[in-house]
Amino acid sequence: MGATGYLELLRAPHATRLLAGTLVGRLPNATAPIAVVLFARADGASYSLAGALAAVYGFANAVGQPLLGRAVDLRGQPRVQFPAAVVSALGMALFVLSGTAAPVAAFAAVALAGLCTPPLEGGLRALWPSVLGRQDRVHRAYALDAVAQEVMFTVGPLLVTALVALRSPATALLVINALGVLGALSVVVSKPSRAWRSGEREAHWLGALRSPGLLALLGAFLFVGAALGSITVAGVAYADGSGRGAVYGWLMAALGLGALLGGAVYGARSWTGAPERRLLVIVALLAVCYLPLALTPGVVAMTLLSVLSGVFLAPALACAFIVVDRQAPAGTVTEAFSWLVTTFGVGSALGTAVAGPVAQHAGTSAGFVVAGVCGLVALLVLAVTGRALALPGGGVNTAAEDENDPSDAPAHGFSSGHQA
Repeated sequence: MGATGYLELLRAPHATRLLAGTLVGRLPNATAPIAVVLFARADGASYSLAGALAAVYGFANAVGQPLLGRAVDLRGQPRVQFPAAVVSALGMALFVLSGTAAPVAAFAAVALAGLCTPPLEGGLRALWPSVLGRQDRVHRAYALDAVAQEVMFTVGPLLVTALVALRSPATALLVINALGVLGALSVVVSKPSRAWRSGEREAHWLGALRSPGLLALLGAFLFVGAALGSITVAGVAYADGSGRGAVYGWLMAALGLGALLGGAVYGARSWTGAPERRLLVIVALLAVCYLPLALTPGVVAMTLLSVLSGVFLAPALACAFIVVDRQAPAGTVTEAFSWLVTTFGVGSALGTAVAGPVAQHAGTSAGFVVAGVCGLVALLVLAVTGRALALPGGGVNTAAEDENDPSDAPAHGFSSGHQA
């Protein structure tokens, strides 16, 4: 089906607007680490303070995503997403106004911005069933979503860099966050977002986390995120060792190119069978493709290996989105998707924290070994928890379901969220 299948998706009413609005709305999140560091350094902050500010933003974001995701499931998208986007942008504006001379105020401002970042990513995935209808189109949309993320995380930093060059780091922060508000607004005023309601949910303090299957998936993707985070650090060490700073950009671009190609191919065909079993195979291939990076060959060969290492990343994410939809208890789909975002981000931070000292003390190859080990641990988690993943709805509210159903249909009725 190839590109024709993606064009069919984008021609569906509201689909292009929702995808574009979500990507623009997520620009502040995608660019925050580089934008915060550039502004802090231009304001006279040390590298340590700049890095700490970016870390606080990331931690606050990890906390806020599932909390706001649960609020979306309970109260609807417009009541949560847009106000959160406005407050987040105001937090960054306060950061720009206060600067870094008063560290407490700076930390409070970036924490507010991170905590209130709207869960647009999870919200979009909750909307796809009501927008696209057919199960195969929704699954292809998940693949398109994964590919679009790679584009956003490539274009976003370039946009920040251009704004800094043309004006200033402060301008970059303000413009990026203003665009984020506009993107969120575009989503929440659309008919699908206004009409969407989460399914009825059982009151439970754990929310989506009461699903053993979802917990198993999150455990695996904690290590997938760690593998990716370790590659970003080991890549810096490799570039430094090569004596050419531009090499790091080539490696990261190659990784993104591999993910784009893999996601495009994966989403271009229809898949049969249980997605949980398919995910196990994809993660195994992902782990295997991380291992050759430890060879650290010449720049050309290393760039090709970086492309290979990214090929199965977008397919793994796209398949994980399907599994989340199947495993999330009824009425918790946005929260469940937000937990995946949070877990992946925390894993990436942990991978960065581990790979840095490893590369410094044991060499660049050892830094890339961390990625391979993390990939293998992710595979091990999926293999060990296969029984929990095999249960529809993660073993929650499954009385009416066939435990051995091999189809790709989400176990709680395909449309996790529906239009009222």
